[in-house]
Amino acid sequence: MPIRTPMRWAEALLLNTAPKQTAAIVEEREAPSQIQEPRKMDDSYSQLILPFSSDPQLLELYMNASGSLRIGKLMEHLDSLAGSIAYKHMLGPGVETLGQIHERGFYIVTAAVDRLDMLTQLNPSRDLLLSGQVIYTGKSSMEVAVKMEHTGSDQPEETVLLGRFSMVCRDAHTHRAYKVNPLIVLTPEERALYAIGEEIKERRQSLALRSLSRVPPSSKEAEELHRYFLTYGQDQTNLTVKDAHEERVWMGDTKVEKTMLMFPQERNVHQKIFGGYLMRLAYELGVSNAIMFTRGPVQFISLDGISFSRPVPIGSILRLTSHILYTTSSDDLSSVVHVGVKANVADVQTGSEHTTNDFRFTWYQEHEKGAKIPRKVVPKTYQEAMLWLEGKRALELGAEIRGQRPK
Repeated sequence: MPIRTPMRWAEALLLNTAPKQTAAIVEEREAPSQIQEPRKMDDSYSQLILPFSSDPQLLELYMNASGSLRIGKLMEHLDSLAGSIAYKHMLGPGVETLGQIHERGFYIVTAAVDRLDMLTQLNPSRDLLLSGQVIYTGKSSMEVAVKMEHTGSDQPEETVLLGRFSMVCRDAHTHRAYKVNPLIVLTPEERALYAIGEEIKERRQSLALRSLSRVPPSSKEAEELHRYFLTYGQDQTNLTVKDAHEERVWMGDTKVEKTMLMFPQERNVHQKIFGGYLMRLAYELGVSNAIMFTRGPVQFISLDGISFSRPVPIGSILRLTSHILYTTSSDDLSSVVHVGVKANVADVQTGSEHTTNDFRFTWYQEHEKGAKIPRKVVPKTYQEAMLWLEGKRALELGAEIRGQRPK
């Protein structure tokens, strides 16, 4: 059940120009109580196999310049898979096609991507299994867990990536919250997964309440930021002998942009630009920025979060802006780079822009002993300082979730 559009663009244009329904008809459709049939957790299980070991032509489409796989393209598949899983939960495992959204009476959108954590490096010589299922439901929301595994050959299966998507269901006519089918939790394993989904939702709400856009940093964070500024934010003549060997880069000087027109070929079933496509664009811009900043190849650690504020309309002008937000070094001499990518839609008539998506990624680069000390990104304004602290929080949370740094 692909999440991409089953309708030709010409038909979608005709549908958009059709007379709008009256409020009375919409209110009449609101009358049903939306009593949904409970679903088992494995009813929504879905998987996709990419047979790289036996299909060299397929592998060619996914290979990057260094001989590994394009993670941005795989993220695009994960977003599509999460959407398909959510629709499968709502429609039931026996339904094979999505059909028209206005006939179904509801639609599902990605509200946020909680995390995507890379646990080991991709091996292009092995098949890749992408799978997932709904693990938690609220009133109109679903938590979808996804997994990427090496499979096939004589080697044991190996988990490559784990991730969580938050999906919300909306009425197709009123665009208000639409009740989702509740979950039936049967086994201890399912109860554990349900608890994880509940914890993810609670953590996301807690992080929102502690967001630096709403409340000031803690005293410990403020002290660390002040100490960092005294060390790296002063004139170069004030740096210590040790620090003078480290190259300071102002956060504002790490800006990388990309502007493009959004075409209908990249739309989803809601006739908006497909979220997975935006994920791929943001990933590719972010990794380009990370490579230029570290002056060498980098390895992906995690997608630390995506917020979906507004849909991106077809035909709009999208501006992607990337900054290096936080840098640090680990004990094993690897440099870690946290990158933010903001997606804005531009209004060509007024010149104003509004943010549709905010992406956060983390990469790392190994350094041999005796190599030059990594570059440091330094905030100059208060807004940049808050972004620096947000990056620090994201890395600490990621390290806590993964249990250990990737080697």
